[in-house]
Amino acid sequence: MGPLAGFRIIEMTGIGPAPFAATLLADMGAEVIRLDRQEAADLGLPGREPKFDVLHRGRRSLALDVKAEAGRDLVCKLAAKADALIEGFRPGVMERLGLGPDHLLALNPRLVYGRMTGFGQDGPMAQSAGHDINYIALAGVLHAIGRKGQAPIPPLNLVGDFGGGGMFLAFGVVCALLEAQKSGKGQVVDAAMVDGAAYLLGGIYGLYSQGSWKDERGVNFVDTGAPWYDVYQTKDGKWLSVGAIEQRFYAELVDKLGLGSAGLPKQHDRQGWPILRERFAAAIASRTREEWERVFAGSDACVAPVLSMSEVEHHPHNVARGTFVRRDGVLQPGAAPRFSRTLPQMGAPARGRGADGEAILRDWGLPPAEIDALTRSGVIGARKAEAGLP
Repeated sequence: MGPLAGFRIIEMTGIGPAPFAATLLADMGAEVIRLDRQEAADLGLPGREPKFDVLHRGRRSLALDVKAEAGRDLVCKLAAKADALIEGFRPGVMERLGLGPDHLLALNPRLVYGRMTGFGQDGPMAQSAGHDINYIALAGVLHAIGRKGQAPIPPLNLVGDFGGGGMFLAFGVVCALLEAQKSGKGQVVDAAMVDGAAYLLGGIYGLYSQGSWKDERGVNFVDTGAPWYDVYQTKDGKWLSVGAIEQRFYAELVDKLGLGSAGLPKQHDRQGWPILRERFAAAIASRTREEWERVFAGSDACVAPVLSMSEVEHHPHNVARGTFVRRDGVLQPGAAPRFSRTLPQMGAPARGRGADGEAILRDWGLPPAEIDALTRSGVIGARKAEAGLP
């Protein structure tokens, strides 16, 4: 049983960061129920089997018409029994449905109400549409990532949606749940991806304020500016990551590369960085990635192979840790972090939209007659989308 076993959480299903937060909470043992739309959302993507939807694993689904009064009443009844509710709509959407925090907290004063948005619940851009790339742009993160003299490089959607978004929402919800156990009172968690992305860059902002970080891409010590913190191509066209920041690690890197007696410039001599980069690149290009893995095995040179997604599950360290798992043929990360006593478990594969509605309502204490009425009226139960998505 994971450390959050016993907590009941409602997820008003959205896309990206809120489902990621729900996955984290479910993997830690919380009972999370997905309140899905009855029609599939139009994300511009082809339909897929539920098992491939890794961000929906570990929880059951109830498809619900929240535009119907009976549907909204049902959300209120469930929220009255829940420890937390999370939603990822624009500010005001839940209020217009009559499901805002004021109303639900009046029904359940201990409820933690987690809200996930890009720009936050207030501010001049609160109602603006956006995606990860826009949020990290506003936080200064996107400007900082890329090579010298080149355009900023979006780091997938990891920093805004997941690191600065879903992770912060899950953290905020757990913090509020802990506080509610002491105070007996719930509260609203306002998690904004701009705020979270800015937080992730906090250490860099400290260096910038000190004058140790230039407000320019690709010229600093962990942004590919330094030759000892970069990636290099091997003889077989693969890549090796090098992160030898500390002097003792750097000395081992130089030794393992066979450059110990090459009269290289000093590590922190910026004028000599082009020479170092050229020498490192030439040395690394002389052998295959596998050969370099053998050279650096067990060393402290801070060198690791750049693994593709098809390779990660086979690396000995990942195998030993169970970092990746396959379920029904789907590669995905296992539950993390690890605990010594309350062991989390990766949740079951994602369920189809609305697959568990009646079972959820039975388990949450609704009378059979009411469940039957909701089913017959069409308030619960999935509907096929016109586009044919599942």
